Amino acid sequence: MHIAVSGNIGSGKTTLTGLLAKHFKWTPHYEDVEDNPYLDDFYREMQRWSFNLQIYFLNSRFRQIINFREQEQDVVQDRTIYEDAHIFAPNLHAMGLMPNRDFENYQALFELMERFIQAPDLLIYLRASVPTLVDQIQKRGRDYENNISIEYLNRLNERYEAWISQYDKGQLLIVNVDENKFALNPEDLGDIIHNIDSKLNGLF
Repeated sequence: MHIAVSGNIGSGKTTLTGLLAKHFKWTPHYEDVEDNPYLDDFYREMQRWSFNLQIYFLNSRFRQIINFREQEQDVVQDRTIYEDAHIFAPNLHAMGLMPNRDFENYQALFELMERFIQAPDLLIYLRASVPTLVDQIQKRGRDYENNISIEYLNRLNERYEAWISQYDKGQLLIVNVDENKFALNPEDLGDIIHNIDSKLNGLF
């Protein structure tokens, strides 16, 4: 079984992935942040490194999905390949930070990869307002995130909402992070777990 946690930068994906893995005894798979060779450069000079970064993420998540199939484990994944293709890369292109030829190359590669993958059995979307995102980004204190602008977060949020409104690849659970403080409140986490149980019981 493949569960995925999606959401904007700072929405709490990594935290929820760990909490769900612990509760359900799922194998967690995290986004490659600490060892990513492009992140620091990207946030300093987005136009120069946007294509490199997106290709790195695309390759990393495609490899994860293939490994899920081979290992036959119940997994919970921090961010999906669909977010790269439908949100981050198109946003960089729209902002003029990824040239047309790079974006077209990226899209063609994703479309090829998509033929070989399956969507998650359940997608959990963490919906958060920009003030909540900014607050959580500041609290975790990653140096390379200091240059993220509110405009950038706003643009991503708009794309997330557009993507989720049309998502039809599998079961979907939306969590309002402005109200549900699962990292701090066990009752809020319990609500998410209850909703996951309800969703998954309908799969079998």
